Amino acid sequence: MAIFSVVLFTAPPAAGMDGGGALVKIDGREALLRSVELFLNRDNVKQIQLVVTQQAMEEAKRKYGGHLGFSGVKLIAGGPSWIDQLAAAGQNISAECTHVLVHDAARPAVAYSDLEAIMAEAEKHPVVALAAPLRTTVAEIDDSGELKALHPPQRFMQVVTPWTLKKDRFLDMAKSKREPSPGEITLLKGSSLNVRVGHPADASLVRAMIAMLPKPKIRGPENPFEEAQW
Repeated sequence: MAIFSVVLFTAPPAAGMDGGGALVKIDGREALLRSVELFLNRDNVKQIQLVVTQQAMEEAKRKYGGHLGFSGVKLIAGGPSWIDQLAAAGQNISAECTHVLVHDAARPAVAYSDLEAIMAEAEKHPVVALAAPLRTTVAEIDDSGELKALHPPQRFMQVVTPWTLKKDRFLDMAKSKREPSPGEITLLKGSSLNVRVGHPADASLVRAMIAMLPKPKIRGPENPFEEAQW
């Protein structure tokens, strides 16, 4: 069984994306705390690290340090880019882990079934990324914003997180600060509810997506005596 070290980054994963999404509150709790909770109490998760920028570290310690420490989550500083944050986390990966799962802390709306699926798929491929289907025509534009072409949505998918990487491949990426090439990545189709918080105006949308996510099945009592204990 794959054993995971989870790294949650707070820097935006692409140029032009809003950088404060992980701090946006969803029903009173920051997106980053909701994202951390996706990975708690899992037998195959050995370690969780949450990476914030150096500038945000003191405030993060003050606001979340107690909660994270109680949950066994290590808060570390790194940045300014997301790949710099992964490099910072790479220095602390547990020797007991076989794989690393990286996740954008501004994406708290991840289906339980998608997490189960990507963790299972991680054992078969060096790099696996969740990808959500597009539902509308994609417009290709040039640097000036002029329309160059229209493409049907069936030809494209939106790459989201989490990603899983074999530990050696992650450590390679962290050291070189280079993303895996497209040929290395296996895409796994996930839910289109996996949306990213960009700014506070997105909070109601993300809250709605979380409410729509399928819930994990709760195991019932195996015999009447077990049920009677409660």
